[in-house]
Amino acid sequence: MKRFSILAFLSLLIAIAACKKDVLIPDSSKLTNTNIEFKVPENWPSPYYSFVNNQLTNAGFELGRTLFYDTRLSRDNTISCGSCHQAFAAFTHSGHDVSHGIDGKLGNRNSPPLFNLNWHTSLMWDGGVNHLEVQPLAPIDNPVEMDETLPNVLAKLRAAPKYASLFQAAYGSSEITSEKTFKAMAQFMGAMVSANAKYDKYMRKESGVTMTQSELAGMAVYEAKCASCHKAPLFTDFSFRNVGLKPNLSNDSGRAHITLNPDDMYKFKVPSLRNLSYTSPYFHDGRASTLDKVFDQMETQIYDYPTLDPAFKNGIKLSAQERIDMKAFLKTLDDESFIKDSRFFEPTP
Repeated sequence: MKRFSILAFLSLLIAIAACKKDVLIPDSSKLTNTNIEFKVPENWPSPYYSFVNNQLTNAGFELGRTLFYDTRLSRDNTISCGSCHQAFAAFTHSGHDVSHGIDGKLGNRNSPPLFNLNWHTSLMWDGGVNHLEVQPLAPIDNPVEMDETLPNVLAKLRAAPKYASLFQAAYGSSEITSEKTFKAMAQFMGAMVSANAKYDKYMRKESGVTMTQSELAGMAVYEAKCASCHKAPLFTDFSFRNVGLKPNLSNDSGRAHITLNPDDMYKFKVPSLRNLSYTSPYFHDGRASTLDKVFDQMETQIYDYPTLDPAFKNGIKLSAQERIDMKAFLKTLDDESFIKDSRFFEPTP
């Protein structure tokens, strides 16, 4: 009997050990144990959104990450924010010209990448959202994206056992409200800073980082022909411009959809030039699958609108060598460490 008890005890210890996670295997749900911080990169402007009224914490970030990847935010529980904003694609929808939402419905715009959002004074291609903390409501409420209501989302979150403890950890209370939900999501999205590309290291004069002749030549082309709109270091000035894209079937009016001002017809936000290797296709409707097609558009396919930006009246012409050099320079804006940062990956179940 004594021998049996010892064997039973040993079996129990083995069973317990077998259920433990191997400490050598990283668990993405625990990777936020290291402090989540927001720091303004060297020589960058002050951000528009700085967490002054939404203190960034590990627990708040973790709650926001869980919500970002939760399909409960959609009507039929099939679509999450992460469905159209994929980490490996710098948080855009890889290979899709326009977003694919609920019931397989198609939107009329390309999913914009998500990084450096704290510097945006407005969000979305048309600037229709003016604050990071209310951004998630736009896709939740959109009938071709998530097609859900905020009361239904909150009811589903309250019915999910895991959220009581996540909200408790983040806010000291298990009460689930829309304000807490959106603040947590803003913590997750606002922490997405991409500032560690080769260009950034070169500008910081890091040891051993040099630019090739072609990359430097491409930088000179950029400064001469692109920098007025795609202003460094964010590589956008966040303005809205009509760059001469011929209307597509949806006849998207762009900024005018928000302002109702005819002077804003067909104007869209200037996108960042960062991480272009990961974010194709390009433009607000994903019409250009490659950078060469972007260059073709900018050079010879300008549609002459009354609201066309004057800089595009005669197109922006690049020689064959300038195209090669520009592509070499744009590659230096790719931040591989950002798209491989496991803090932003979907948490394990």
